[in-house]
Order: sequence, then structure tokens, then C-alpha cells
Amino acid sequence: MKEEQGREGMNRRDFVKGMVAGGAGLYVSQRLGAKGSQAWAAEPADIGQCKSVKVTCISETSWFDNAQIMADIMKAGGPTANQYAVKWHPKNAGGYSALVEVEALDGTTRRILLDTGWNPAWMDYVFQREGIDDRLRKNEIEFLYVSHEHIDHFWGLPATLKYRPDIKLLVSNRYYPEGKELIQKSGFKGELAELGPGKIHRLFPGCASATFDIPIMIRVQGEQALFFNVKDKGLVTVTGCCHMGVVTMLQYGRDHIQTGGKLYGLYGGLHIAPFEQWDAKLDPLISGLADMKMQQVAANHCTGLIAIQKMQAAGIPVVKGTAKYGSRSELYVGNGDTVSF
Repeated sequence: MKEEQGREGMNRRDFVKGMVAGGAGLYVSQRLGAKGSQAWAAEPADIGQCKSVKVTCISETSWFDNAQIMADIMKAGGPTANQYAVKWHPKNAGGYSALVEVEALDGTTRRILLDTGWNPAWMDYVFQREGIDDRLRKNEIEFLYVSHEHIDHFWGLPATLKYRPDIKLLVSNRYYPEGKELIQKSGFKGELAELGPGKIHRLFPGCASATFDIPIMIRVQGEQALFFNVKDKGLVTVTGCCHMGVVTMLQYGRDHIQTGGKLYGLYGGLHIAPFEQWDAKLDPLISGLADMKMQQVAANHCTGLIAIQKMQAAGIPVVKGTAKYGSRSELYVGNGDTVSF
């Protein structure tokens, strides 16, 4: 039986290969991570220190049916399609979002909302479930940090602005005109900070951002990640999808932030086998991640279960969850679960 063909003759196997590549050559970017860091060579930045970092997974369920989202993209032309032109199935949208709580050295807490999901109705539900709506109303969340322009991380912006339209918004400076228009049409009334690549952006003591200027599938450019210097532990990295490559990202943080070279923890999507298709070319990613010798790895979202299992087999300290609220497995930190660094 022939595999389903896309508008330009792409079958499911070819589509998954494109997804594995992440639209930006994921495997290549991982292998060339050290070289990429050297291209931004500078003295390691002193971002200060914090006491601890706690992440609550609000939602890692970006969509509910893998086959449906694959079909939507294939019908639009495959991984190179413009996400704003794809006819997305209206009942398949969920979203990715997390609450990051940072304890300062003086004991005070600062809160960041990482990403704002896709479907405003789903995001409204998960925000209410986790009390994010109330925290937004009370101005207890300092800013919204959107990792990248992808549908499942950014298009749910109205759900956040519903509760706090004047929240400060931090995005990369690589958004397309459609993305900037979406911000304005969503009722945004706050301060917009556009962070560019090539430097460490210190956000507050112990917290920084870095932007990786890479092309990503369905016409998105650039992804940014959060870095925290936790006293007596080392670097904790929080990511959305990690299209820049997990090894690339971790190497960059280790080389460009003053932490004594210590990598402690990681949270977020790692974009490894998101559709459960394993390629032997991905094996070095697992061994490379194991070589980082981190103490806690809380991977979810676009990290396939097969990737989680391979991490565990390699001795990587993967943090488990509860598999509640729609997450597929207790093997990873899912919806409603927390991890502390």
C-alpha cells in the first residue's frame, strides 16, 4: 500500500526525515555545536547567581494527534511550508507552556511564563488548572518569554493577554511580519523586548537569555533559551523546543556563562525523535548528552518516548512525572508536574 502523498509528492517517511532534521539540520547543528559557540567567542558573561529554579509544566501537549498535524503540514507542502498558511485542524491544537520560579539569593521569588501555547481555549483551561490566570491578574509573573514563533508556543498569546494585556513580552528579533501582527491583534499593551543573537542577555541576577539564529521548519527563524546560574550547583537551562540542538545549546551556555563549567540541569523539549522515528544518526546526541554529566534532565514535549528510554538506558538522570492531565507517560515530567533545581 502506497504511503499518503503530500501536495508536492512528499510521503510520511520523507516528512518524518524532515522533522528529524528540524528544518535546520538538527543532527548537523548538534555535531557542529562547539564550532558554533566559537563563532560567538567572547569572555564568559557574569550573570550573577540565584538560589534555586522550579519549573511547573503547565502544558507540554502541543497537539493531540500526530498523524493529523503531519497531514496538515504535508497538505501545505511539507516542512518548508509557511505556518501561517497551513490549514490547521481546529480540534487538534493544544499548547506548550511552563511557569519558571526563580528564588533569588535574598529569598525573594521572580516568576517567568515560558511560552503561551497554541489554542487559546486549551491554554485558558490549563492556566486555570494551575492558577496561572490568578497569578497573571495579580501581576505575580514578571514577564512572558516566548522561545520561538512556532504555532504551539506563540499562537495562544490571547490566553495570556486575557488576564494581563500589559505584561512585558520577550521574543527574539527574528519574527516574521505575521508574528508581529499577531502580537498587536491579540490586544498586547505592554513592553516588547526583542532579543537578538550573538550575546548573552542578562535578565536579572542569575538569569539570562541567548538567541540562536537558525532556520526552523514551517518557516520560523530563531529560537531563544533561558539559562540560570544556581549557586553551588551550576547551570540550569530551560528550553522550548531546542531546535538549535541540545548539545549546541548546552555547550554554548557552558562556554559563555560564568559557572565554573558546571552543567547541573535541563528542562523542556529537546526535539529528539518527536514522532517516535529513531535514526542511528541520533545516537551521538544521547551519548553527547550523557557526557554532560548533568544531575537532572526533565525532557518532554517534542522529545519522543523512544528518546527518553534511550536516555535512561545511557544512565542520564531523567526526571519522571505522573502522566496526569493528558501527558502520555510517567517516564517524563508532564502536565501539572514540577521539577526543582
